[in-house]
Amino acid sequence: MQIGMIGLGRMGGNMVERLIDGGHRVAAFDRNPEAVDHIATLGATPCKTPESLVESLTPPRVVWVMVPSGEPTESTITLLLELLSQGDIIVDGGNSNFRDSMRRAKITAQHGVKFCDAGTSGGVWGLKNGYCLMVGGPDDAVKYVEPVFKTLAPPDGYLHTGPVGSGHFVKMVHNGIEYGMLAAYGEGFEVMKQSEFPLDLPAISELWNHGSVVRSWLLELLSDAYSKNPDFKNIRGYVEDSGEGRWTVMEAINENVPSPVITLSLLSRIASRQEESYSAKVIAALRNEFGGHAIKPE
Repeated sequence: MQIGMIGLGRMGGNMVERLIDGGHRVAAFDRNPEAVDHIATLGATPCKTPESLVESLTPPRVVWVMVPSGEPTESTITLLLELLSQGDIIVDGGNSNFRDSMRRAKITAQHGVKFCDAGTSGGVWGLKNGYCLMVGGPDDAVKYVEPVFKTLAPPDGYLHTGPVGSGHFVKMVHNGIEYGMLAAYGEGFEVMKQSEFPLDLPAISELWNHGSVVRSWLLELLSDAYSKNPDFKNIRGYVEDSGEGRWTVMEAINENVPSPVITLSLLSRIASRQEESYSAKVIAALRNEFGGHAIKPE
């Protein structure tokens, strides 16, 4: 089928390539002209503006938005509503907050444009392995775009999760779980690194991928990382978060669901960004005051 893609970053560009390989016709736009030129060499229709992208598509148009969440997604959808016609479909494949997706669907419906939220997992490996897609939206719109979903996903890697918002909600929880898994691996390998035994951590990461109950794709990636940089030289222990972990914790609180693992994994990421902990200074000062415990000078 025919589809437009706005956003040709690390995921969007690979998604276009996978769609082209799957026989779809893709019109592509990105603010970076070099990204557009590159994707054109793979068979996509290059577009210099969102306007030209929409004009190149035949109604009912499908436009997939693959830009950063927040304002970039908001402004892109706002612009598209000025360009699209009744019966067209917008798919947001970024990491948007599910409540934003529900709100945007109400706005697009006022223009007669249908909206799908596609939670997308797979990262830079998606081109080769396919993307796990969690898609929310009205039945008819999801069904119409389904050939694209099935091309992007591996076998059994696509699910219509329910109404608008459900796709990004499931992806949010997915990423919250990921936070906890990453934290557990990190803590476990640090315990081994600090132990009295001369352990070969790269070898252990590889060993656990064979029959162990903790084997996973993440552990395979850790083994790959060790093979490239056994001592993790020039890697600072500074970990960002893209929002989904925070949203998962907030929703867990709203739903009265205890989620200590995900919550603590999020807090550990925030702690990793501190050069010096002021709260630790407060604790050190108090221990000195009430117990005479020594203070380490800066």
